[in-house]
Amino acid sequence: MARIPILGVVLAGGQSSRFGSDKALAEIGGRSLIALAVEQLSGWSDHVVIVGRSFGPAPCLPDWPLPNMGPLGGLAAALRYAVDEGYGEVISCGVDSPGLPDDLPDLLCPTPACVDQQPVIGRWPAAEGARAIEAILRGDGRHSMFAFAESLGARRVTLPAPPANINSPDDLTSTGR
Repeated sequence: MARIPILGVVLAGGQSSRFGSDKALAEIGGRSLIALAVEQLSGWSDHVVIVGRSFGPAPCLPDWPLPNMGPLGGLAAALRYAVDEGYGEVISCGVDSPGLPDDLPDLLCPTPACVDQQPVIGRWPAAEGARAIEAILRGDGRHSMFAFAESLGARRVTLPAPPANINSPDDLTSTGR
């Protein structure tokens, strides 16, 4: 059986209003959160992109269909890109979740699946996911990652330890990572 090509996606949009500055450039151990996320995903995927930013340590894509649509707009852009470029699956995480478990791709297999505490951390089928997220973004219902996960029937996975969710400078030191 042929291996399915996987696109790694760092969701890095947002205004960082709670953080007070560009969260993606904040550092842990001398490394920026965005660099840590790209590095983490590069070990699990064939290629990594960053969505919601105009610059970074990997190719960047704008949100789709418009900027500032939150994680759904970022994931929609990534899923469309994945389909166009021939990737079968997408593995996604937020820029603010360093230190995910090394076996995360296995925990999220089979697709679709997401982390129950943070559904931006997930593994999604590219074509089916692109259709589902577009329908949500164009529809009148809930525009949320949970609505997207539910529309695909995604399994919710509980990680052995809750993933980091860095929203303030204090969270950088309290992650223990």
